[in-house]
Amino acid sequence: MADYILARKSRNIASSFVHVFLNLLLGIGAVLITVLSNSPVLGLLLVLVSKWRVFAVRLRYLWLSIKSNLVDLIVGFSVVLLSYYAGSAFLPVHIILAIFYCAWLLIIKPLSNDNATTIQSLVAVFLGTSACSIMTSGLDPIVLIVLEFLIGYACSRHVLSQSEDKNYTLTTLVCGLIFAEITWLSNAWSIIYTFGSTGIRIPQVALILTIFAFVYNRVREATIKYQDDFRFKHILAPVLFGAIIVSIIVLWFSNPIFNI
Repeated sequence: MADYILARKSRNIASSFVHVFLNLLLGIGAVLITVLSNSPVLGLLLVLVSKWRVFAVRLRYLWLSIKSNLVDLIVGFSVVLLSYYAGSAFLPVHIILAIFYCAWLLIIKPLSNDNATTIQSLVAVFLGTSACSIMTSGLDPIVLIVLEFLIGYACSRHVLSQSEDKNYTLTTLVCGLIFAEITWLSNAWSIIYTFGSTGIRIPQVALILTIFAFVYNRVREATIKYQDDFRFKHILAPVLFGAIIVSIIVLWFSNPIFNI
């Protein structure tokens, strides 16, 4: 019996080590192969291959499987695209992206409580919007609007699918439409902030949508918690916080170094 327990523990340790190693390989490899090849294709393929279980289902469950993994796919694709558009020379941003992606795969993604799903969705909003804004800077604005609708839908669904309310389809679609609307409005002043020679570029709309997603989720939680006695004071703090931060960004930080 003791030998069986020891063997089982050894297998668990070995499988955990393999799991960590493969995730580190993916996190570093996705960035490294993108920079070395000066193309996002191999990096995107690597992310897709790592998600093979998503596609290894019966056809009737395929769309549901894809929807359930959209946030993870958005983060993975965004890391690759941001690495590519940062350039073919290694910069601090590449190291930051590789370290973050490893942390995402090993620490952030496996978490499943309510706070964790909110953080995961906010990360996807920020990285996804950043990648899409930079990638589509020379394309028709409708491309970015459609992509932002998908990001808003995916991130809202990621949070709501963990709740007890399973009738969330309309809410997720509304969130996607709001994302698309904000993107359309902000397209007139598409601003990207840069930070010296680090290669870090942050679109203004990525900050605005991340703040909106945070406030949106807090308001949703408050309306559910106080549904029998809801008052504006219950959502005053997050709404005021979001309004102040967005106002500061728009009014005082709209003179960027890099403007597309």
